[in-house]
Amino acid sequence: MERETHTIDASDTALGKLAVRAAVLLRGKDKPGFAKHVDAGDFVVVKNFGKIKITGKKLQQEKYYRYSGYMGGLKEKTMGKLMEERPDEVLRRAVYRMLPKNKLRDRMIKRLTVKQ
Repeated sequence: MERETHTIDASDTALGKLAVRAAVLLRGKDKPGFAKHVDAGDFVVVKNFGKIKITGKKLQQEKYYRYSGYMGGLKEKTMGKLMEERPDEVLRRAVYRMLPKNKLRDRMIKRLTVKQ
């Protein structure tokens, strides 16, 4: 199986629409021989992610959580704070949640590359 490399320009594109395009390409749903149990997706490179369009009050209201496993270990960050520290993580998490929740998801997300 040969995998192609798709380059997506993220300038002036909404985060959700960009994540959907990336998830479809990573999963391989655009190919005629698509089967949901086969990992036949392609590589995706996203360029100009710093110029993405985020609408509304998402920068202040959207929250990302992580849990350390200890009592009181639930941490939260807003989208604005995460965009300052690691902007590629915002897209990675959006695409990760759009992929199927099975053993193939971790393999698919490794083929996503985000460049500022």
